[in-house]
Amino acid sequence: MTADSTTLTTSMDVLEPLRAVPARHLTDLMEGAAVTGARAVTLREHEFAVQIGLRAVPGEQSAAALESVLGVPLPTAHGEVTGDLDGLHVLRLSPDEFLAVDVSRRQEPGVEAPYQEALEEGVPGQAVDLSANRTVLVLEGAGAREVLEKSVALDLHPREFGVGRAEATLLSTIPVVLVRSGEETWRILPRASFADHMVRWLVDGMTELGSACPEEESAQRSVRPAQHA
Repeated sequence: MTADSTTLTTSMDVLEPLRAVPARHLTDLMEGAAVTGARAVTLREHEFAVQIGLRAVPGEQSAAALESVLGVPLPTAHGEVTGDLDGLHVLRLSPDEFLAVDVSRRQEPGVEAPYQEALEEGVPGQAVDLSANRTVLVLEGAGAREVLEKSVALDLHPREFGVGRAEATLLSTIPVVLVRSGEETWRILPRASFADHMVRWLVDGMTELGSACPEEESAQRSVRPAQHA
C-alpha cells in the first residue's frame, strides 16, 4: 500500500461518520409512502453517487481529453445521455456543460483527479467534484410517471421522453435534473438543500395513487382542528 492510498484510507475513516445524507432523515417517510398494486410506486435516496461537473466544447481538445478518462463520448444532442445508466454515464446540461454520474460506486476524496489531470496545462476545460451538490432520488414503479406529471411541465410519454433521456427542468418550483433510467424508473437530482422539500412533495403526490378517493383524502388533510376558547 502506497503512502497516498494509506492517507486516503485514513481520511475516509475519519470523514465517513461525518458525511451527511440530505434526505436520510426522511427514510421512514419514503418507505411508508410506498404504493402497491396497479399504480405501484416507491421513492428512495441513492446515497453518495459520484457526480463530476465537466466543462468542455465537444469536438475540441478538452472534450477528447475528458472522453479518454470517461471511456464514453460526451453527449452532443439536447437531452442525450451517454454511457451506462447503471454505472458511469454523462448528462448534457448545456452545450459545453456536462455532469458525469456514477451510481455504481460511492464518492471518495479525489474522485475528480483523473479528469483534472487529463486537462493538461493550456487545455481549456474544467472538472469539479459536485457529489455533495445534488442528491439522487429514485422514483420507481408503474405509477412513477403519473406522480411526476403532476408537477413537471414536460411531456413524459415514452414517445418523447424515452429511457436514457435527461432534462434540466422544474419539479414543482425546484430546479432538478430528471433522468429516465428505466422503463419505470426515474432519477431526480435536486440541490441538496432542496432535498427535504422535494421528498415531501413527491410523497404527497404518491399518496393520491394509494387512495381510492384522493379528493376526499386531500380534503380531510386540509381541515384544521377546531380552536377551543
